[in-house]
Amino acid sequence: MNRSKRVLRGLVAGVGALALATITGAGAAGATSAEVAGETGPRQDDFLSAFFYSQQHPNAVPPGANDFSCAPGPARPDPVVLVHGTFENRYDNWAGLAPELSERGYCVFALNYGGEAGNPIRGTEDITGSARELSGFVDRVLEATGASEVDLVGHSQGGMMPRYYLKNLGGAPKVDSLIGLVPSNHGTTLHGLDKLGSFLPEGTPPCASCTQQLKDSDFITELNSGGETDPTVEYTNIATEYDEVVTPHTSSFLEEAPNVTNRTLQDFCPADLTEHVGISYNSAAQQLVLNALNPDEAERPEC
Repeated sequence: MNRSKRVLRGLVAGVGALALATITGAGAAGATSAEVAGETGPRQDDFLSAFFYSQQHPNAVPPGANDFSCAPGPARPDPVVLVHGTFENRYDNWAGLAPELSERGYCVFALNYGGEAGNPIRGTEDITGSARELSGFVDRVLEATGASEVDLVGHSQGGMMPRYYLKNLGGAPKVDSLIGLVPSNHGTTLHGLDKLGSFLPEGTPPCASCTQQLKDSDFITELNSGGETDPTVEYTNIATEYDEVVTPHTSSFLEEAPNVTNRTLQDFCPADLTEHVGISYNSAAQQLVLNALNPDEAERPEC
C-alpha cells in the first residue's frame, strides 16, 4: 500500500473512531477529579493494544503515572508530565513509556485533555483551551510534589500544544524542558490531503485541533511568530522519516538555537520503519527521550 493510501486510511479510521466515541462517550467537558485519578491499566508494548484497552477503559491511567504522593528525589527533581496527541488519550499514548520512566525514579503524570470526560478520543478541541487544561494540570503537579519545574513529554499535538502554554499562558518559568515525539510544530500538509475535511459528510463530529494543525493555519502562524522558542526552556524534537501524519517529517523541527535539539530516529536506526502513531512505543525513541531528560546518563539507542 502506497504512502498516500495509508494516510487516507489513517484519516478515515481516525474520523470513524471519533464518531464512535462521540456517540458512546459520557460526561461533561473537562477532566473531573475522578477522571484524573482513574484506574491504572496494564503495561502495553504497542499502540493498538493500548488503544483497544482504552476504548473499554476511557479513564485509564498508564502504569506508573499519577501518584500525587510521589516526592521527586535529588537525581530526578523535575516531575515528568506526559501530553498525548490528537485522537488519543493519556493511556493509549503512554502505557509503554510511563512505566519506563517510573522505574527509573521519575515522578510521572499524565492528563487527558481536549474532549469530553469519559470519551477515549481526546485532543480534538480548540488548542488554546487544551493548553489551559495543561496549565491547570501542571500547577496541580507542582503543588503536590513541591517541585519548582516540570519536564513535558508530548506526542504529536502534545509536543506542539505546550508551546502555546509556554508562550501565552505564563508556562515558561514552570517548565525545564519540552520533549516532542513527532510534534506538529509547523503543522502538516498531509501529503496534499489537508482539504479532505471539506469532503466529509455533514454531521461528522468536529475536530477543531485538526484544522489548527494544518500548515500555514492562523494558529500555527501565530504560534511561530516572533520566535519559536523561549530561551529558558530546553527543546528536543524527535521525528521519523516514515511519519505519515506530520508531513513532511521535518515540520516537527524547531528553528536552530542553543536550546534546541532536533533528532531523526533513522539517524540512529536507519532501518527503523516506525511511523507516527507507534513512535511512543519505539525503544530507540524512548531512549532519546530518556537522554533528553537526563543528558548526563545518555546512552546510544539500541536498534
